[in-house]
Amino acid sequence: MTDSAVRAVEEPSIVIQTQNLCKTYRAGFWLVQRVRSLQHVDLTVYQGETFGLLGQNGAGKTTLLKTLLGIVRPSKGSAMLLGQPIGDRRIKQRVGYLPENPYFYDYLTGWEILQFTAGLFQLSGSVQKKRIPELLDLVGLSQKDAKKKQLRRYSKGMLQRIGLAQALINNPDLVFLDEPMSGLDPLGRYQIREIIVSLKREGKTIFFNSHVLSDVEKICDRVGILDRGELICEGSMQELLGEAKRYLVKVKGGNPEILQQRLAGLHFQDGFWVGYLKGDPQDFIASLRLIQAQLVSIALARPSLEEFFVKQVEERGIS
Repeated sequence: MTDSAVRAVEEPSIVIQTQNLCKTYRAGFWLVQRVRSLQHVDLTVYQGETFGLLGQNGAGKTTLLKTLLGIVRPSKGSAMLLGQPIGDRRIKQRVGYLPENPYFYDYLTGWEILQFTAGLFQLSGSVQKKRIPELLDLVGLSQKDAKKKQLRRYSKGMLQRIGLAQALINNPDLVFLDEPMSGLDPLGRYQIREIIVSLKREGKTIFFNSHVLSDVEKICDRVGILDRGELICEGSMQELLGEAKRYLVKVKGGNPEILQQRLAGLHFQDGFWVGYLKGDPQDFIASLRLIQAQLVSIALARPSLEEFFVKQVEERGIS
C-alpha cells in the first residue's frame, strides 16, 4: 500500500469545512447599522464525529448552523458540506435537521408529519412503513398515539422527539441538531444522548448546539466555543480540558466553614459537600474525624466543560 493510500485510510474525510465565514445583518430603522453575527469562522468537522457548538445566547450558533444548511447566505467567506458548496441541492438528500423551535402543521398526527417529511424525500410507501415505526420506537413515542393524537396535543418534549424523528427520516449521513435537549426532562435528555451515541456508532456525523454543557461533555468528540460571532477555541475534551490534576472530594457532614479552608469551590449537592482538594489527600482524610465529617468519595478530576467555557468567555469580556 502506498503512503498516499495509507493516509487516505487513516485520515477521515472532511464533512464540514468553513473558511473566513462571515455574516453581517443590517439593523435599525433605516437599515444603516451593521450587526456582525459571524466573524471569520474557520471550522472543520470530520466524518463520524459528534461536534458540539457552544456559546451564549446571541453568540451566532444558530446563524452558523443555518448558514451551513444554506438557509442563510454568508456575507463573506466559503463553506463546504459533504464535499459540495453549501446550498447545493445534491447534498440535501443526505442531511437531517432539527430546528431549535420546530414548527409543524399541528392538525396533523405524529405519524402523518413523518409521512409528509418522508414524501419530501420521495421515500416509497414500503420504506415509510418500515422507517416510521423504527423512528417512533427510537425516540420513545407510542406508535398508537402517533397515529391518533394531533401535534397540537403534544407536549414540548413530545414535539422535540417527533422533531428528531423527522430529522432522521431520510437516514442522513449528516445530522444538524439545534438544542436537541430543549424542553426534555432528565430521562428524556438521557434518551436523546443515547440516540446521538447510537447514530455515531452507525458512522453518522452529528453537529449540534446545546446549552446543556454536561451533555455535550459526555457525548462530543470535539467542541467549539463561539463568542460574539468568533470561534475562540476548538478541540477535543483532552485538548481543551487537559489531564486530571486535582482531587474532587465529596463528604457528608462537617463544618462548612472549616471545609471551605480545605476545599476549593465548596458547594452543597444532593446532601453532600463537594469541592476540589487544596492540599495533601492523606492529611485531609486524617482530619475528617476531627471535623465530624465522613468521606464519601475522592477521585482525580479535571475542570468541567462548564468551568472551561465560563473562564474562556469571562476572559474575553475582561480583555
